[in-house]
Amino acid sequence: MDKGKLSIIIPSRGEQFMPQTVNDIFAKAKGSIEVTVILDGAWPVAFPKDRPNLVYIHLGEAQGMRPAINSGASISHGEFLLKCDGHCLFAEGFDEVLRSEVEDNWIVVPRRYSLDPVTWTRNEDKAPVDAHYLSYPIAQDQTIYGLHGEVWRERAKQRADVLFDDEMSSQGSAWFMTRKHWDWLCGLHTEGYGTFIQEFQELGMKTWLGGGQVKVNKKTWYAHLHKGTRFPRGYPLSRSERDQGIRYSADFWMNNRWTGRVHDMSWLISKFAPVPSWPDNWEELFQLLPDESGGLVPGTTE
Repeated sequence: MDKGKLSIIIPSRGEQFMPQTVNDIFAKAKGSIEVTVILDGAWPVAFPKDRPNLVYIHLGEAQGMRPAINSGASISHGEFLLKCDGHCLFAEGFDEVLRSEVEDNWIVVPRRYSLDPVTWTRNEDKAPVDAHYLSYPIAQDQTIYGLHGEVWRERAKQRADVLFDDEMSSQGSAWFMTRKHWDWLCGLHTEGYGTFIQEFQELGMKTWLGGGQVKVNKKTWYAHLHKGTRFPRGYPLSRSERDQGIRYSADFWMNNRWTGRVHDMSWLISKFAPVPSWPDNWEELFQLLPDESGGLVPGTTE
């Protein structure tokens, strides 16, 4: 392990803006870094400028984002890890700011802006995202919609002056931690989750319920491209795999199935209460029952 070095991991499958992302990282970082791009099942149309501390892993057969991230981390050498999507712009000196405030059992996310990929600038017409909450995983019509990191505008407004703050959850497009914490987390798992879905839910929930903390550092930022019709996803996901991962995650965390926890789900909800979408009697209401296919569906108590 190289003391002080930041290893940056970029999973990539057909990422149009991967070269811009890599070039931007090297232009903005001030300290010692290395960048590993995982080419998951495809070669890119273009490559960034070649550098001695830029490495590629080409997976001949696509494996998915979770295995790709694990592959990148497995060959990296840094004391710190930063994972980011292949369509991100960063602030000047982002790496030094992130290194300056982190503990061995923390995950830190920078403030997030929206990226304009054409001009390669952050979109100043949209407010930055500084806070997220975990959504209550059962909708009113009693169908699971999952534990998702939803933007929490009210909390961000109330705590605008808190530049380094607790963060209940996040999006997953960029996160930072020590290698020690990554090793403690044992990477990202595919059992139950599948190859893509619920990345930050696994990392964030393990961190909070395992005795660590998730933080947002508003002293630096990145800008992320929201994929849609104009810029399609590099990682397509079948509806069945998506639903299975969401169901698995909801069952696993809501029912406190992780044996490594030092806190239960009720502790996390109480810490951030009141949390949008969570009813006061959520513990009474929440119950998961097996369905005909062997999966899990929500039920209610009378």
